[in-house]
Amino acid sequence: MKVVLTIAGSDCSGGAGIQADLKTMCAHGVYGMSAITALTAQNTLGVKEIIKTPPEFLARQIEMCLSDIPCDAVKIGMLSSADQVLSVAKALKGQTSPNIVLDPVMVSSSGTRLMDEETIEALEAVLFPMCRLITPNIPEAKELTDMDINDSEDMKKACLALYEAYGAPILLKGGHLQTSALDILFDGDSFFTYEEEMLTSNNTHGTGCTLSSAIASNLALGHSLNDSVKRAKAYITDAIKMAPGLGHGSGPLNHCVDPIDTKLL
Repeated sequence: MKVVLTIAGSDCSGGAGIQADLKTMCAHGVYGMSAITALTAQNTLGVKEIIKTPPEFLARQIEMCLSDIPCDAVKIGMLSSADQVLSVAKALKGQTSPNIVLDPVMVSSSGTRLMDEETIEALEAVLFPMCRLITPNIPEAKELTDMDINDSEDMKKACLALYEAYGAPILLKGGHLQTSALDILFDGDSFFTYEEEMLTSNNTHGTGCTLSSAIASNLALGHSLNDSVKRAKAYITDAIKMAPGLGHGSGPLNHCVDPIDTKLL
């Protein structure tokens, strides 16, 4: 059985973070392990409180997982300090998995910065170059490149700039364009575009976590980077379409959709 490790924050309401990651991995038929970077008190209406995991204990979680059960892919989500970034990089150094997928949780959907400058610099210096794929959204790409990104051509330019800076393939998520669900991948040689129908839905809590976990799961299963992104896009589109409609705010997806046949498991 293929194994994926997620390194991310906990969402007690189950829609994002570790909980979304593990459900996504289960749907894809891979075994999920987790290292928790933060505990959050949150629901579909927002985050009430965050307790950060000490960097040393975060590293210990990763080391205990990987010393016993080697993994085929790693998904990295929320990291809340430069010390956490350095601890994760140290714990992963020398691991055999080439499939590290990093979702840089730097800017919220509303445009609020979630990461200070020191943490961003640590990400750029030590974790980005280790990745098989980095999955920024447009506000995060703007933060990293200081470029205006208003259309697909701007997205391609940003992908090139990010690849040149970090040497890792880039999947730039274009949901903030609000014209279509367009994502663009640059793998170092070629561009690939993925466009699904633009869905009008209140059930989009945890989409970034779910997408990156789905990509990591597909990479673990042996699919190419292009095919992994393509499959993950189809999965998340169906997960939004079949969302259970829970909560009074931005509701969770339905992580139990079949990633192959797009039917409920």
